Amino acid sequence: MAIVRLSGPAAVAIASQLVKPLPAPRQAAYRHFLDADGGIIDDGICLFFPAPASFTGEDVVELQGHGGPIIIEALLARLFALGARQAHPGEFSQRAFLNGRIDLVQAEAIADLIDSSSREASRAARRSLQGEFSQRINRLVDHLIRLRVEIEAGLDFSDEPLESQSLAGNARHLQQLTLDLECLRQEARQGCLLREGIQVVIAGAPNVGKSSLLNRLAKRDCAIVSDIPGTTRDVLREEIHLDGLPMHIVDTAGMRISNDPIERLGIERAVAEVKNADRILYISADGDEDDDFLSVVGESRELPAVTRVINKIDLTGRAAACKEGPDGEVRIYLSVQEEEGIDLLVEHLKQCVGFQPAGGGLFSARRRHLEALARTSKALLAATTALDQSAEELLAEELRLAQQALAEITGEVTADDLLGEIFSSFCIGK
Repeated sequence: MAIVRLSGPAAVAIASQLVKPLPAPRQAAYRHFLDADGGIIDDGICLFFPAPASFTGEDVVELQGHGGPIIIEALLARLFALGARQAHPGEFSQRAFLNGRIDLVQAEAIADLIDSSSREASRAARRSLQGEFSQRINRLVDHLIRLRVEIEAGLDFSDEPLESQSLAGNARHLQQLTLDLECLRQEARQGCLLREGIQVVIAGAPNVGKSSLLNRLAKRDCAIVSDIPGTTRDVLREEIHLDGLPMHIVDTAGMRISNDPIERLGIERAVAEVKNADRILYISADGDEDDDFLSVVGESRELPAVTRVINKIDLTGRAAACKEGPDGEVRIYLSVQEEEGIDLLVEHLKQCVGFQPAGGGLFSARRRHLEALARTSKALLAATTALDQSAEELLAEELRLAQQALAEITGEVTADDLLGEIFSSFCIGK
C-alpha cells in the first residue's frame, strides 16, 4: 500500500483531473486514479480535507493505492504533469506550522516521534506533539505578560511611587515564575536525554576487560574478546538503552605507549573519542598499578568527566562497590566475568546525568529548547536583581528578554535560517 498526499491551493484542481468525482469532505471513497487518456493507473481510497480543517491548513487530497514502484512512479508522473511537485523534507509540517495548525515544538515532536529509538522516547514525543510542552511554555509566557503589564504600567506613571504592597507582590510573582521555570528546565533536560542520550567512551589499558564490559552492557557479543592484549584496534560503537536512557557506547583500543604504527593509529582514534565523550569509563584491573592513560590522553583538566571502573574483582576477592574518593572521583569495583557490580555501574551512569525513567508527564525536548530556557533563567535572575535595586526600566527589559526567549521555543519569534535547519532534518512527506 502507498499513500500520496497533495497539499496547497491547486490541490483540488489537480486531484479533480485524476479522480472523478472528488469525494465529499472527510469521507473515504473508492475511486479510479486516471491517466491523461482516461486510463486507470491504479484504484484505491481517496480522501479530501478542505482548508483550513486539514493538517497543513490548506486543501489536502490523499490517495491510498496498492503501491509498488511502477504504479507509484506512474501516479507521481501524472501528478507532476498536472503541476504538482515533490514536497521538500518536512514541508508538510512546515506548512502546518506557518499556517498556525501546530507550533514549532509540535512540529519538532513529529520528527522526534519518527526517530524515537525507545518506547519511552516515543511516549515523550507523543506528549510534546499533543501540546504538553507548549502549554507549559505558554503558561509561563502568560504569567510574564501579566507581570510586564504591572511593571510597565508603573513606568508610565513614574511620578507616582509604587506602593510597598505592589512591590512585594511583584517580587512574589517573579519568585514563583523562577521556580516554575526551573521545574520546567529539569523536565526538559530529562526529555532531551530521552531523545539524544549520552556518549560514553570505554577506555583503558589493553586486556583490562573493555570489550567484555561493552558486550555485557549491550547484552550481546558485539566485540571480539581475547586474552591477547590489543585485540581491539579500532573504534567500535553500540547503542543501548538503560531504562529508556539512550546510551551511545564507544569501545576503544587499549591505551599505552607503543611504537607499533597500527596500534598507535588505533590509540589516536581512541584519544579523539575520549575527548568528545560525555563521560569516560576508565577501566583497570583490580590490583594493577597506574598505567599510561594520562600520558597518552593528556592533562586531566582537558577531559570530560571520568568514572574509574576497577574490573576483575573476582580474582582478588574484593566485594562489588561504588565509592567516592575525597577528590570526588567515583570508583566502581566490579567483575564483568562474574556479572558482579554491573547494576552499580548502570545506576551510576543514570545518576551522572540526573536521569529518571519516563514518568506520566515527561515530554520530548531538544538542545535548542534547553538553551532558550537557560537564557530565560538568566533574564529572570537579572530581573530579580533589578527589582531588588528598584531599577524598574532594567526590570522591564529583562522580563521582555525572558518572554522573547520562551517565544523562540514555540516559534512565535524564530529566524528563517533556524526553520530551514529544523525542517530539513525531516523525512520527505512529513
